[in-house]
Amino acid sequence: MVQTPSGGAGHGAAAAGAGLMSIGAVLNVLREEFPEVTISKIRFLESEGLIEPRRTPSGYRKFSAADVERLGHVLRMQRDHYLPLKVIREHLDAVERGEAVRLPAVGRPRDGEPVLQDPAEEAPAVARIGRGELLAAAGIDERTLAEWESYGLLAPDADGAYDAEAVTVAGLVTELGRFGIGPRHLRAMKAAAEREAGLVDQVVAPLKRHRNPQTRAHAEARTKELAGLTVKLHAALLQAALGVRLP
Repeated sequence: MVQTPSGGAGHGAAAAGAGLMSIGAVLNVLREEFPEVTISKIRFLESEGLIEPRRTPSGYRKFSAADVERLGHVLRMQRDHYLPLKVIREHLDAVERGEAVRLPAVGRPRDGEPVLQDPAEEAPAVARIGRGELLAAAGIDERTLAEWESYGLLAPDADGAYDAEAVTVAGLVTELGRFGIGPRHLRAMKAAAEREAGLVDQVVAPLKRHRNPQTRAHAEARTKELAGLTVKLHAALLQAALGVRLP
């Protein structure tokens, strides 16, 4: 469970506003369980209606303990159940109304177990966002986005929409830019990621082509598992090359 900075219920919560946190404080709390979460991701989840933080007169976001707890639930359901945001929002809203509901899919397979999903159902669709939503969530302008696209860091699909992960990519590109690492320097990372994706796709391609929807859902889960292992290996190799311990 996501813990608030107070470390326990009631500690300092009686004071007016004591339970409210800035977006930076929320990020620090969430990263204990979700190290890859970014401010851009939190803003995007807000734009999708998953949370509604308070606003100060000057427009700054202020999050309650309930907001942080809800964010934790959202991130956990994305990570463990691979659910699209629409399904997560409907599920949490139903829970808050006191309705007895269950998740439409249960977790990642263990040791070759199939995904517990109705065979008649397709795997959940990937959440997408429009260009305007991406600009707003990432806090960038049209010119910046066009530059990143020219280097292949982001790309819309045939309908002009982006995968929700584009918000995370945009946030990381922005953070690296603060250190003088521009889009042109990141082309090598993009090329390496595409090669790794090709390797993973070779492994799961037979499952993706299967006619059974449950098998195809298993392919998606296996893809995520392999991607996670690839990311961990990349981090370990980078850590060894630099001779430092990464957080």
